[in-house]
Amino acid sequence: MAPGISASPSEDNMRYFNVMILGPTQSPYEGGVFKLELFLPEEYPMAAPKVRFLTKIYHPNIDKLGRICLDILKDKWSPALGIRTVLLSIQALLSAPNPDDPLSENIAKHWKSNEAEAVETAKEWTRLYASGA
Repeated sequence: MAPGISASPSEDNMRYFNVMILGPTQSPYEGGVFKLELFLPEEYPMAAPKVRFLTKIYHPNIDKLGRICLDILKDKWSPALGIRTVLLSIQALLSAPNPDDPLSENIAKHWKSNEAEAVETAKEWTRLYASGA
């Protein structure tokens, strides 16, 4: 797939993938192992895959249900992109949170008002929830 990313289809449903993304180095998520689910809707590849974090994460673009705010999963989707590009984009989002386009208002406010503290919280959540245990 790509460094730090793995995706394997479920044995029961070939449209459903179990995804693991390693927290990128130099990010608050470094050292974390994040589980995601990826589902290909009937309309795929004309419609974007549905992707959701299963591991709790403190990030302004990911809400508490694990939904991800990412343009290519919405209006910027193109059938040419494919699953690999989606997962690489999510990995990049971990390296570069965007509090100006938030899905979690509270975390985005925290990020903007005190980025150092928000980054510490993100590191703490990574230790608590994504330590690969």
